[in-house]
Amino acid sequence: MPELVLGIETSCDETGVGLVRGTTLFADAVASSVAEHVRFGGVVPEVAARAHLEALVPTLRRALGEAGVRRSDIDAIAVTAGPGLAGALLVGTSAAKAYALALDRPLYAVNHLAGHVAVDTVEHGLLPTPLVALLVSGGHTSLLLVDDVAHTIRTLGATVDDAAGEAFDKVARLLGLPYPGGPVIDRIAADGDPAAIAFPRGMTGPRDAPYDFSFSGLKTAVARWVEACEAAGRPVPVADVAASFQEAVADVLTAKAIRACREHGVGDLLVGGGVAANSRLRTLAEQRCAAAGLRLRVPRPRLCTDNGAMIAALGARVVAAGVTPSALDFATDPGLPVERVSL
Repeated sequence: MPELVLGIETSCDETGVGLVRGTTLFADAVASSVAEHVRFGGVVPEVAARAHLEALVPTLRRALGEAGVRRSDIDAIAVTAGPGLAGALLVGTSAAKAYALALDRPLYAVNHLAGHVAVDTVEHGLLPTPLVALLVSGGHTSLLLVDDVAHTIRTLGATVDDAAGEAFDKVARLLGLPYPGGPVIDRIAADGDPAAIAFPRGMTGPRDAPYDFSFSGLKTAVARWVEACEAAGRPVPVADVAASFQEAVADVLTAKAIRACREHGVGDLLVGGGVAANSRLRTLAEQRCAAAGLRLRVPRPRLCTDNGAMIAALGARVVAAGVTPSALDFATDPGLPVERVSL
């Protein structure tokens, strides 16, 4: 029987604890501190770290209760070692080290981004290989070639400035919408016309890096369009702006992902990360994958955002692959590259 793996995730503003055996999810408990960051318009690292301190033990207890198991039933522990906020990572890894020592269980320090790939195993089963993964979130936008999620992941491209989720937050602020901006723009865009405004598609020219992304110029274009509208004394059509902006982001993300699959001879695309919960991105990815003859894998929205299930799922793959456990004195790495799946 596969081992029962406890996963702890504290890279940003979500305290997540998951329990996975093989590809079966037993518990996914999350405590979010997003409400504490709203008045700042973004995540405040020290506030997030304090929130993790308060939430981690209760969230772990909730996960154990949800799964109907005891701490002694846990066979291995996995924890996010990076990338992420330094203070937030330290809370999770300190707790994981304490539990590993107290329970005398092996500890695996793993990569947050690889977790966003691995979590789909609890939704759709073992991952096909090779696989192209498009990861889109508030802090990361990457195209990855995944040969083995427990061992070998290669970066094909990444954002050179704003991540997609960061652009959503900034555009929402421009439009006077609340934080976090992604879900709000997605909802408001449903009443808008995605073709109303021809916003630019960044880094899509013939001389641009084919798999890299840039959303800073798009954000600026939205700002200039809104300023011009206000200067002319016209009301800003918020729904149309939101829909047109969202369309520009989804268009670039899916076009580059499809191109990566074609040029690397890969038949499967996975879309993960918090922005993968965006309805337009999911729909456009489905349409373009169908047209290109590709198989698409997208976890349900709850598993796209940061959670403990993704770390437990990655831990389960790492354990099954026979990877050597991490030493208890490992150090967190806020800039951990995705190529380092575990420490």
